[in-house]
Amino acid sequence: MSKTHQIVLLPGDGIGPEVVDAAVLVMRAAADRFGFSLAFQTCPMGGAALRAGLPPLADETRQACLGADAALLGAVGDPEFDRAPRERKPETGLLALRKAMGVFANLRPAKVWPGLEHVGPLRPEKSAGVDLLIVRELTGGLYFGEPRGIEADGSSAVNTLRYSAAEIERIVVVGFEAARGRRRRLTSVDKANVLETSQLWRAVVDRVAPRYPDVALDHLLVDTCAMMLALDPKRFDVIVTENLFGDILSDEAGAVAGSLGMLPSACLGAGPGLYEPVHGSAPTIAGRDQANPIGAIGSGAMLLRHSLGRADAADAIERAIGEALAAGLRTADIAPAGQAPVAGSAMARAIAARVRAA
Repeated sequence: MSKTHQIVLLPGDGIGPEVVDAAVLVMRAAADRFGFSLAFQTCPMGGAALRAGLPPLADETRQACLGADAALLGAVGDPEFDRAPRERKPETGLLALRKAMGVFANLRPAKVWPGLEHVGPLRPEKSAGVDLLIVRELTGGLYFGEPRGIEADGSSAVNTLRYSAAEIERIVVVGFEAARGRRRRLTSVDKANVLETSQLWRAVVDRVAPRYPDVALDHLLVDTCAMMLALDPKRFDVIVTENLFGDILSDEAGAVAGSLGMLPSACLGAGPGLYEPVHGSAPTIAGRDQANPIGAIGSGAMLLRHSLGRADAADAIERAIGEALAAGLRTADIAPAGQAPVAGSAMARAIAARVRAA
C-alpha cells in the first residue's frame, strides 16, 4: 500500500483560503491521476490565528508543520493588525515558522508563459521567453538579525544585518545546484561596494565556484541587477542572493512575468518544505473569486516535486497550467482589455480537468 502524504494547509489571510482551495483541488487531481494519496490538515496562521485569540504562529500549528511531509501557505497579512506590536503582526508568525522549519532556501521561479508576453510592462520582444529562478536566503540577514527594535521614545530604530560564512555557503550551493539543472548560469547579487556582509558573500561565492566548473558565474550589485531585470531579463538563468535583496528582486520578477499572482515558491531546508505563492493577501479582492490561483497551484506542483518526489505529477500540473493559458483562460490580473476574465475557481477547475486528462 502506498504511503499517504501528510500536508498541512495554512490558508492564512485575505485571498489565502481561496487560492489554497484551488491548489488542493489540482493536487487531488494529480494524486488521483498518478495513484498516490494526500491527507490534508488545516491550521490557523497569521491574522486568522490572531482573530481566533491565538498568537500568529500557535504551538499547535508549528508542531503540525514540523510533523508533516510539507506545508502549503496561502497568504499572511491583514490591515487590521498594521499598527499592532511586533508580536501581534501576522508576518511575525510567518518569519517564526520559516525559522522553526529551518527552510533557509527560497526558490522563486518566474517565467513568461506563451501568450502572456503583452501582460507585463515590458515590450513583448523583451519579455518573450523569460524563464529565471531566484534563490533567496530566507532565515538570515536583516529580517532576523539582533539587536533590532525601536527606541521607546521613537527617536531611533535599529536592524542588524548579519551573515556567517556557513549561512552563505549553504544557500550558494543551492544556487549552483539549481543552475546545474537548468541552463548552467548563476548570477550572485550583493552590495559588495558598500556592505561588509556582501564582501563576505562575494568571497564565499568565489570560494564555492571551483566546485562547479560547468556553471558560468557572474556577480552583480543589487541596483544593477534590478535595472537589468527591467532592461534585459532574458540574460538571467539563476540568481542567488540574500534575504532582503531576494524579497525585492523576486517581486520585480513578478512584474516582468505579468502578475505576482502567477508566481509560486518553495522554501526548503533539511526537513519538511514550506510552499507559498509569492503574492500577498490582497484584502481588497478577498472573497470575490477574482484572485489568480496559478501561483498557489504552481506552489502545489513544487511541493509534489521537492517534498514528495512526484516529479511526474508536478510536471502534469505545470503542463496543465500552460494548456489552460494557451486556451485563452485569463483571470482579472492577466486579462487583456475587452476580454471578460474567468473566476479564480474556474481557472482552478480548468487546470484540474487538464491534469486528469493528462
